[in-house]
Amino acid sequence: MRTREQLYEFIEKQKTAFIASVDEDGFPNIKAMFTPRKIEGNSFYFTTNTSSMRAQQFMKNPRASIYFYQRGRFRYEGVMLIGTMEVLQEEAVKKEIWHTGDIMYYKKGVSDPDYCVLKFTAVKGRFYADLKTESFEMEDL
Repeated sequence: MRTREQLYEFIEKQKTAFIASVDEDGFPNIKAMFTPRKIEGNSFYFTTNTSSMRAQQFMKNPRASIYFYQRGRFRYEGVMLIGTMEVLQEEAVKKEIWHTGDIMYYKKGVSDPDYCVLKFTAVKGRFYADLKTESFEMEDL
């Protein structure tokens, strides 16, 4: 079993996160995104457009999953986390997560109404490496 620190160290090394939401018909929808801007406790913070399909789905149904993986020449390692996603629009959170280059996506800056923060809170997960899979509860890490 990995420790929380090892798990987060693995996640921070990845360049892509896969985010899953649930659509109005109950089907999973997956999207590749940049890795989290911030990890705090069991929470992972991402940025996106408030008007995006994903943000709209999370506002209606907060159930979510995120997945990270590293594919080597002879080894594959991945971690899936399951939890809930909140769409945050508070100015303080938006300022904290903001990066200078974000102006390219959000022309009005931090106060752009189309800029929001996704806060994913993990409750459990599965880790895969070396042909073995193990499930874990976040509270046990």
